[in-house]
Parts: sequence; structure tokens; C-alpha cells
Amino acid sequence: MAKIETTRHSLAHIMAEAVQEIYPTAKFGIGPTIENGFYYDFALLTVASGEGGTFTPKDLLRIEKRMKKLIKQDIKFKKKIISKTEAKKLFKNQPYKLELIKELPGKTVSIYKSGKFTDLCKGPHIKSSEEINPETFKLTKIAGAYWRGDEKNPMLQRIYGIAFETKKELDDYLEQQKEAEKRDHRLLGQKLGLFALSEEVGQGLPLWLPKGAMLRQIIEDFVLQKYIKEGYEVVRTPHIGNEKLFQKSGHLDHYQDSMYAPIEIDKEKYYLKPMNCPFHLMIYKESMKSYRDMPVRYTELGTVYRYERSGTLNGLTRVRGFTQDDGHILCTPNQLNEEIIKAVKLTKNVLQTFGFKKFRVVLSVRDSKNKKNYLGSDSDWEKAEQALIYGIKKANWDFVIEEGEAVFYGPKIDVKIQDSIKREWQISTIQLDFNLPERFDIFYIDKNGEKQKPFMLHRALLGSLERFTGVLIEHYAGAFPLWLSPVQIYIIPIGANHKKYANTIKKELESFRIEIKDENQTIGKKIREAEMQKIPYLLIVGDKEVKNKTISVRKRGKGDIGEIKIKKFLEQIKKEIEKKK
Repeated sequence: MAKIETTRHSLAHIMAEAVQEIYPTAKFGIGPTIENGFYYDFALLTVASGEGGTFTPKDLLRIEKRMKKLIKQDIKFKKKIISKTEAKKLFKNQPYKLELIKELPGKTVSIYKSGKFTDLCKGPHIKSSEEINPETFKLTKIAGAYWRGDEKNPMLQRIYGIAFETKKELDDYLEQQKEAEKRDHRLLGQKLGLFALSEEVGQGLPLWLPKGAMLRQIIEDFVLQKYIKEGYEVVRTPHIGNEKLFQKSGHLDHYQDSMYAPIEIDKEKYYLKPMNCPFHLMIYKESMKSYRDMPVRYTELGTVYRYERSGTLNGLTRVRGFTQDDGHILCTPNQLNEEIIKAVKLTKNVLQTFGFKKFRVVLSVRDSKNKKNYLGSDSDWEKAEQALIYGIKKANWDFVIEEGEAVFYGPKIDVKIQDSIKREWQISTIQLDFNLPERFDIFYIDKNGEKQKPFMLHRALLGSLERFTGVLIEHYAGAFPLWLSPVQIYIIPIGANHKKYANTIKKELESFRIEIKDENQTIGKKIREAEMQKIPYLLIVGDKEVKNKTISVRKRGKGDIGEIKIKKFLEQIKKEIEKKK
């Protein structure tokens, strides 16, 4: 474990000790490290602030102050192995610890003592609190959390903290978080009229409002045109499938917890589909394939449904019903290298077109010491892993290999993009699959008339359209480039007698997404509204523009750029859109 991870873990214990000092009746859950920080779960019987059983922001400041005081006391972290019997006596007033002790294997457990606080913990920890700079951490928020993530269990109070090696890293992170709040896609989605969430419709089931639906359509049209150009065939599959299909695919054995309850139709069970791949393989089986037909490439923007706990749902980025940018490639062994190169290059091209320039690529391979845990032969795995590496190198991407991180049915490439405020998002995946072709008896006929198993690639370039759109909103802070903007141009006539000319301009620019703002409002108010809606171009027309057959143009972020001829403006915006390619 890296030093900063160990420090974060130790800070969780110091936070628990501070809580214990301030609220002696607190019951303790768990306190692990997380990305950039740590948390600890507590149950409060009484709170010194008088707020009942819930922490308040005032409590947060008080706990943080006490933590800094404790850190300066040179608290030592000491590990001890004790019997479970002794541990039960030690934690007799801590029900959550007693539950964990009962479930731990063996007759002994590991505890850590730091100052006046003792915790059930396997470590590791720093040697002393002296190693922590008190200016490099901060408690950030309070949230409710069910004990062990189960909604049937009691709700505990979770305190989150962040910690870094230096004060500068902490300050930079806090600044990034401030910027992230401004870019929150949930707030911008509402403000810009892109999507809505309704309890009556159901949690995790977003409604696309007209502008959001247009944005999504632009994304869909762009990627589908790309895929068709790359030799993919568009397919469509139903939203539900027979139980037999999901038994065959293995989803009912391995994925049922994420699937919704079945629907009974004509005494047979049907499920909302959690994935598109079983349907695509049934399409493949509709006709006999020879080596001359290979490769077969299917693509579908297919809506799937997966159960996510309500506490994990988040705007568009974590939903229960979403449309997957799905693709499946079936090819011969000799075609595998070429298909992976094409898939990787296509991924890079598409993501760059949407404005993402920095990537981190992870290749997940099997654990070389436990090959028996994976499907497929050694030669298949070796060929697949080498083909993925070859494809990544051809795209000129740096990458890291994570051994043992492959799923049991094949190696994969994960592409993580960096947004405009340097946050990382997992977006694209290219996955080899040795499992489904076997389960569905997928084959093609080779030159000798023999049946052969093809290689199968799952390919999701944008992941889900919902999540990708949420990421796009935050990346651009809602100020989309011209080609992506749901509304590209507002035409603002100064007076009622300029409306006719405004309609003439709209007709000349009919290939663009335009609205005429002829409401009975002042020009200033219309311009302010356009800026709030982040419209790329405003065309203002009055007596002068009508007389000169021109338009006065305001560009988002630049303000007034002057009076020009419509033809010249049209040339400029066409070039701006072409530039994205």
C-alpha cells in the first residue's frame, strides 16, 4: 500500500478517536480508504450539538479541529492479535464490531490501538501521527449510509475526508471540486432544459427534454454514421427476452442480482434485458456463415435495464435504464489483429472528436499463476492479449497492464478519458469473450468445410449514452461546441418590423438549429437569456441590418464580433463545424 493510502487509513482512525472523545456513546461501523481520502461510519445515540442522531456541518468543523489536536500528540499505532473471545469482550458495547468479529474466519483477530481508540483492523497504519501534516487533510461532507450497504440494515452517519501528501495537492483538489460543482450535470441539465428526473416515473429513469433529446440525437447520428462507414451493420433488438435466452447466456446464473424480476407472459418468464450481446448472437445464428462472410460487425444503440441501489444513483451518470453504445465483432483468428486495430483507432477518433484529448489506457489480463480460473486455451489468451497490445500500440497510446484484472471470459482494454478539469472517467471498453461463442455454439465454416469458433469482441466506445452525455455536459460546462449544441443560433429582431427579415435569415441558414427570439422583451434581456442558455451565436437584426442585408453577430465567450454578410457568416460556421472532424 502506498504511503498516502496508509496515511488516509490512519486518518480514518484518528477521526474515529475524535468522534469518540466528543460523542462517547457513538457506535462505530467501518473506516476504509477511498479514492483521494477516507470515511468512517457512525451511529449516534446523542449528539453534543443537540441535533439528535445526525451530524451537522458545525460538528464536522469540531471533529476536524479535534483531529488536528490529536495529530500533534504523537499518537502511536500499535497492532495486536487477540482471540475472538477477548475481542468480543473488548467490543461488547459495539454491535457493528461484534457482527464483524462473528463473521471473520479463524479464532483470532487483528486490532489497532491509537491513543485512546481501539479498532478492529488488519492495517496497515503509519507508525505515528507525527508523520501527518495537519494541513494536508480536510473533512468534506456527511452522508447517510446503510450498514454494509444493505437497505434492510440501519442507516449510519458517514463522515468523508480527503487527504494528500502536500497542502498544494489538497488546495488544488478543493479548487477542482469547486469547479466541478459549477459543472454538475444535474444542475446544468435542469438549467439548460436537457433532462429531468421524476419520482413518479421512477428512480434512475431519466426523461429527455427537447433540447436534451436533440443533443442525444446528434451524438447518436454521428457515431452511427462512423460505425456504418467502418463496416458495421445496424441491428435492433427487443427490450425483453425469454428466460431461456438468459439461462443460455449465463446471466441468470451470474448476473441475476442486477436484473429485474421476471414478467410472466403465456406461462413463460421474460426479463428486461441487462445486456444486448445474447440478442446479437441470435441474429448471427439466423444464417450460416462461411469464412468469406467474416468478419461480422453488429452495432446497436440498445436500451438495457439494470438494478442499481437507490443510494448509488446519480443524475445521468448512474441510472437504471440506459442506452448502450454496443458493438460486437465476430472474426477469424487471422482477422483478430486487424479488427482490434480498427476498434482501437475508431475509439480514439470518436473520443477526440467529442473533445477529449488525454487518455489513460489499461489492459486487463489474466493471472498467469491461476490460469485454471479462466475460460479459453493458453494459445487463445496469448493471441488475444498480444492482439490487444498490438492495437493499443498502433494507436500510439501509452498503457499499463494489470495482471489478474481480466474477467474470467477474456482480456480487455479500458479507456479512461480526462475531462477539462482533469478528472478521469471510464468510458470505452474493448473486450475479448471466449465464453458466449461457446455457450451459443457460434461457428463459421472454414475453407475446408469444417466448423470453427470465431473470436468475439465486445466493443462499447461511448459506454452508455446517458453517462457519456453527463460527462459531456460537465466537460463543456454546458457550453457545447457549435456542432453539438442543441440550439446553435438565436436570431433576435430588435422590433416587430424586423421579424420578416429574421425569418428570411432563418430560411437561408435552414441547415442549422435556430430559434427566433421575438418575445416582447428588451434586447438586453434576450441577450442575457441567450448567454445563460449558452447559445453559440446570436444574430441581432434591426433597421441597419435590414438596409445593408447583413447581420450583427455575437459569439459566445467573445461578445460582439461585428456586422457581416449572411453568406460570409454561413461560410464561417460551416468551417467551424468541419473543424471538429
